[in-house]
Order: sequence, then C-alpha cells, then structure tokens
Amino acid sequence: MAEGRRGLGRGLSALLDEAEAASTPEGRRAAGALDLPLELIRPNPAQPRRLFAAEDMDELAESIRRRGVIQPILVRPLPETNGEYQIVAGERRWRAAQQAGLRAIPALVRDLDDLEVMEVALIENIQRADLNALEEARGYDAMAERFGRSHETIADIVGKSRSHVANTLRLLRLPEPVREHLEAGRLTAGHARALLGVDDGVQLATHIIDRGLSVRQTEALARRSAAGTGGRKGQKRAAKQADTLELESQLSEAVGLQVTLATAGAGGEVRIRYQSLEQLDEVCRRLLHPAH
Repeated sequence: MAEGRRGLGRGLSALLDEAEAASTPEGRRAAGALDLPLELIRPNPAQPRRLFAAEDMDELAESIRRRGVIQPILVRPLPETNGEYQIVAGERRWRAAQQAGLRAIPALVRDLDDLEVMEVALIENIQRADLNALEEARGYDAMAERFGRSHETIADIVGKSRSHVANTLRLLRLPEPVREHLEAGRLTAGHARALLGVDDGVQLATHIIDRGLSVRQTEALARRSAAGTGGRKGQKRAAKQADTLELESQLSEAVGLQVTLATAGAGGEVRIRYQSLEQLDEVCRRLLHPAH
C-alpha cells in the first residue's frame, strides 16, 4: 500500500465512519462504545483546532441537554496514565457535554499512535469544515515537521490537492499581526494569500479590514504595493491605494460599469469601460441626467 494511503481506506478514515454509524443504540453496541466519565478524558494538545466559538458551543450544549450525545467521540488510552483517555476526534462534543452538566459521554476506544491521531483529527475537522485556514496550515505543518510527511502524502491523506496543501502552508509565513486577523476571521484566506511577500502587509491588512475590501481589491492593492518602499512612505502609499480602490468600487457601483482611476502626479484620469453602445448610452444617461 502506498505511503499516502497507509491511514486511509479501511483504516483511519473508516474510524470516522464507524463513529458516525454508532449514532444509534444498535450501532453503539455493535461498535463497542463505552460510557466514559468526563473526568477521565483529556483533550489532545496537538489538536489542530484551537478556536471554539462560544455561541456555537452554547447551541451544542443545549442540544446535548435535550437529546444527549448522539455520536460517540473517539479516544485512545493514555499509556502513561492508567484508566485515562485522550480525545482523537470529538473534542467539541466533550466540551459541550461538560457545559451541559453531563458526567459521562459515549466513546469508542481505539489504540492509535501519535501520527494516526494527528491524521484522524485533521481528516475529521477538514471534512466538517471546522478549521480556519491557519489551524489547517498548522496541522499540515505538524505532519510535515514532526512526522516527515511530504506535501503530496498529506494531500492524499486529507483528500485535498497538493497545491492546496502548499498554498495553505504558505500562510504560516505571514507576519504575526496578519495571522491574528486571519485566525479571528477579520481576513479570509484569499485576503491573506494576497498579502504574502508584501513588505507592508501589516499596514495593508489594517486598511483592508477598515474599508472592507474584497479579495479582488486586495490583490490589486498588493500588486501596486509590491513595487514600492516600506516605512512611512509605504504606509502613506498603502492608505492612498486603499482609498483609490474604495473610490473605484463606489464609482463602479454608481455608474453600473467598471471604473478605473489612473493617477499621474497631482492629476489623472477616470476611465469607464463599456462593452456595447447600450452600456454607453446608460452611462451617458446617468451622467447627464442623474436625477432621472
């Protein structure tokens, strides 16, 4: 079996299917699920997911109060502590069960090594879209650095393309303030990728957030910034470019066509792109008779 599929097929990904199939009483009995006391279960310190939104946890805890934990979590025995277990998949359910006041939680106990635990945690979170881009990048990085996995192997394990894995890993090169914006959801992965390799990326990130720029506008802003200088000039230039993009967006919305501002010293040009005479007529009507 190829290296990249060692944990797949009837192996690791099948464990998640097994846990999902154990969502009924019959399925739990067939899978050998146990009701484990919550105090005997420990979270995985290498869990790629770090953020647990309070609102989402409140909703899940309320659901558990009413219906209980439907799908068992997946754990492994802790070899150094007799009688205790480490979460492999399902930390969110474990946390919500505590919040709901439960004393025990249904669990499937399986013997897994550190690499298998990392792979299962990544597969589960990515399949559920529970990870933000930076958490996903840290998970890939741990597999590469701690376990020597290649990008191609990681891609095969998690069911993504090799380019997706490589591009996601590049997000770890961003300055810390930009990474914080990304993790907090103030920037998307598309915004963040556009800022890679830009000297004044921290300042640009602030302008992007303040003005609510789209990914396309951010990419244009980053291209314009790449040829400039840093420092105070770079900050002033970034602010001017962000203002220009925002104005272009407002003008485009006003006339209904793409508007580009081309500056030249103290002056410049306003360019309106149209593709038919009908579009030109409409622009003329809006400019000549704005009240109609």
